[in-house]
Amino acid sequence: MKILVIGAHGQVGQKLIQILSAQDDQVLAGVRDPAQLAELHDENIIPTKFDLEDLPATLAQKMIGIDAIVFAAGSGGKTGADKTMLVDLDGAVKSMQAAQIAGVQRFVIVSALYTDDREKWVGGMRPYYAAKYYADQWLMNQTDLNYTIIRPGQLTDEPATNQVQIDVEQDVAGSVTREDVAQVVAASLHNTKTTRRVFNLINGEKSINDAINDL
Repeated sequence: MKILVIGAHGQVGQKLIQILSAQDDQVLAGVRDPAQLAELHDENIIPTKFDLEDLPATLAQKMIGIDAIVFAAGSGGKTGADKTMLVDLDGAVKSMQAAQIAGVQRFVIVSALYTDDREKWVGGMRPYYAAKYYADQWLMNQTDLNYTIIRPGQLTDEPATNQVQIDVEQDVAGSVTREDVAQVVAASLHNTKTTRRVFNLINGEKSINDAINDL
């Protein structure tokens, strides 16, 4: 597949592009500044300038001929609520609009656990959860894209376990390694059982393929 990964310099994105390359997918690594990936030398990965503050029509030009899009971008914990709204919400929505302009049907987004439960939107994380919630809603209800919405629990930097729990119920709780998230995203791109599905993701006891196939 030819896949555009938006947010390829993020912690999940960096792992994802390597996994996809190892699967022999062709990856456009979307970043605001391609110099961020200057040390990357991989014939399957093409650093691609992708600025989420551009208009949808401009973003769509980078999507021509793409088979699938992964939105794994985020403003990060060091920015304010304004950047969260511009990147995690408006950047996501503009990427969806651009996908429709370019005729790309497959769209996978990395969201967050508890986005459907406002009682769990606490403290300074509330703008982040709000952005994720409304981006998810737009993808499901305002587009005709073949979406997958992955809602991981608390992200950790532990080594991949390759053992997960995938659940469609909101009462799940737990953490998941960033590398396992990337592995699930990569597997979802190649498994039609994830199409037009929303699921929570934490580390668990099933292999990734078994967990996805049990959806």
